[in-house]
Amino acid sequence: MSTQKIIPKRYIGLDVHKYYLIALGVDADLHVVLPAQRVEFSRLEAWMKKTLNQQDAIALEMTTNTWGLYDEFSAHVMSVTVVHPPHLALITRSQVMTDKIAASILARLLAKDLLVGIWVPPVEVRELRALVAQRSKLTRLSTQAKNRLHAILQRHHLAPPEGNPFHPAQREWWNALPLGKLEKVNLQSDLETLRFAEDQLVRITSTMKELAAKDERVIRLIQLPGFGITTALTLIAAIGEITRFEDAKHLVGYAGLGARIHDSGLTTRTGKITKAGRKDMRAVLVEAAQVAANTHPHWRSELKRLEPRLGRNKSIVAIARKLLVAVWHVLSEQATDHFAEPDIVGRKLLKFAYEIGKGNRPVGQSAAQFVRQGLDALHLGSDLTSIPWGSKKLIRLPSSALAENQRSDVPNTK
Repeated sequence: MSTQKIIPKRYIGLDVHKYYLIALGVDADLHVVLPAQRVEFSRLEAWMKKTLNQQDAIALEMTTNTWGLYDEFSAHVMSVTVVHPPHLALITRSQVMTDKIAASILARLLAKDLLVGIWVPPVEVRELRALVAQRSKLTRLSTQAKNRLHAILQRHHLAPPEGNPFHPAQREWWNALPLGKLEKVNLQSDLETLRFAEDQLVRITSTMKELAAKDERVIRLIQLPGFGITTALTLIAAIGEITRFEDAKHLVGYAGLGARIHDSGLTTRTGKITKAGRKDMRAVLVEAAQVAANTHPHWRSELKRLEPRLGRNKSIVAIARKLLVAVWHVLSEQATDHFAEPDIVGRKLLKFAYEIGKGNRPVGQSAAQFVRQGLDALHLGSDLTSIPWGSKKLIRLPSSALAENQRSDVPNTK
């Protein structure tokens, strides 16, 4: 028995601002059925109950408070479509633009099924994205404060103290510097900013470690060179469900790491990467590519192959794109990285085990057991018996369940 698709009776466009929105609705024939209304957010709930119903479809552009509005409107209407602003060139290029016109265009495009909605992440993904973004902001704040403090030393030709000049124990050293009254005020401000940022970073990093310990995708991503907890969680937050991407090419495009293409008539040209995607993904992938090119045998040789033709910067971007392709295979197919070195992955898993701490590992599980479990999940290092840690210490690993299964599969020929 076929089910008939339910068609909305009204298509409502919303032009959202900081304290209010403009709403305008049309029917399927583009006749205005809801004249333009200005709705203050302070009375939004009452307006929704009075005006909207389950036969309405709503469209709005992505903006700062979109997800909260999406949740609120979803309870009152048939559907809510969130649109990426660059996809609405008709609005942004219009010579005459008012809030009413913007809302009207959204409503009319929605009525004619000409809007492509973006993926609406679930609450847990939104919260993880916010946490990762907050960590990034605090890292920048800390770096800026350190740079200003270094500038003070350079300006006065002063040598920094031995060790970490920003360790709390060095606070008295900074306070004793022979500076002018106003410059000391700036110095105190930067020291306080640095202490605040680092305290918050400790709190956020602790939370991220707890999340990483509970997400099996993190271990799968950590096998890739240059990937750690922050890189893995940043990608997980940006990607959401990997099933959204039918192949690696779509994931590369989502990150803005695909090449620009002009193909018209007899002319075909490719150019720089589009950058039409998530900036946070590109940033962590380029960082991972730098580490991979400097430390991993395969990617070091790949850089050596690409650099004479592309130069270092473009070669690193190319490696970042290849790493993202590997991310797709690792997450969607639960595959093992083709170029994974068991001893390198083992050391990374050991570092991960110590970073998340005993409290975030399964009860009673040692770091060595954690590493063995991770290696078995990745189908790596079944013959690996120990991992060097530090300059002299050697961490012995339990026997691999993979090796035991392989031995049990060998027929008894006696």
